[in-house]
Amino acid sequence: MYNNIIFLFTVFLLGCTASSPQDDQESVLPGPKDTDGLADVNAPDYWDKAVLVWEDEFDGNTLSKENWIFETGAHGWGNNELQNYTEDENVTVSDGTLKIVAKKIEQGPGMVEYTSARLNSTANYKYGRMEIRAKIPDHKGNGLWPALWMLGTNIQTAGWPACGEIDIMEYVSFEPNQTHFSIHSLANNHKDGTQVTSGPVLLETIEEEFHNYGILWTNKYLKFYIDDIENVKLIFPRPAITNAQNWPFSGTFYFLMNIAVGGDWGGLEGVNDAIFPAVMEVDYVRVYQVK
Repeated sequence: MYNNIIFLFTVFLLGCTASSPQDDQESVLPGPKDTDGLADVNAPDYWDKAVLVWEDEFDGNTLSKENWIFETGAHGWGNNELQNYTEDENVTVSDGTLKIVAKKIEQGPGMVEYTSARLNSTANYKYGRMEIRAKIPDHKGNGLWPALWMLGTNIQTAGWPACGEIDIMEYVSFEPNQTHFSIHSLANNHKDGTQVTSGPVLLETIEEEFHNYGILWTNKYLKFYIDDIENVKLIFPRPAITNAQNWPFSGTFYFLMNIAVGGDWGGLEGVNDAIFPAVMEVDYVRVYQVK
């Protein structure tokens, strides 16, 4: 099962200045005795018992405002990004998928604005199988930085990276046919060069086809997979000595979906204006839990 696991520590850039849809969690973690009931989370059949507890299938022709909150603004988002996140203007729902669209807007001779969307889920969960089925924008050049990820709901009180960050999928268009998986915490984060990341994972059809990007999250580990839960690409085990610095993953987290333009990582090779409009499609977001 784990022959393809990559477990590297590499330089990886993703800031996290987002606001949380909920902020009701304490920044102090439960102790090491925190468990998923009496179940053995390492049992071969553990995830066979998981049941669907939340989903958005993006049916109809409007985005559910009960499920998603827009974050807006053009303030760099901690990474010197170029886009202005808007509400509604860069999102459509049709034919069973959500479309997040990054655009180039002409402002005058030699002046352009890049717009995009960043969505936060109103739902938040602790532990489970979290899966997002999506297709990355067609590859047309450098400058895109789409991501599917999660943040701790205590971000407003604990701050980043103490809140914890789980990067279910990240992609930069100057590295086509590859994706990345990472976690961030006080002990492991890109600002200090100590983040835990898979590094680039080859996925030759990432720009042409839908893929399932998911995590298996328990009180003992985080496992990142592509398409099938057996296809694990990164494992982050809970440290033997657990504290708030190295394991902020015992609280609730919410989903984020966005396309950034440029930035410290996405813009390393510049921004090619031929990439616009760029569309990331999301077929569904699902949460399964073992009851």
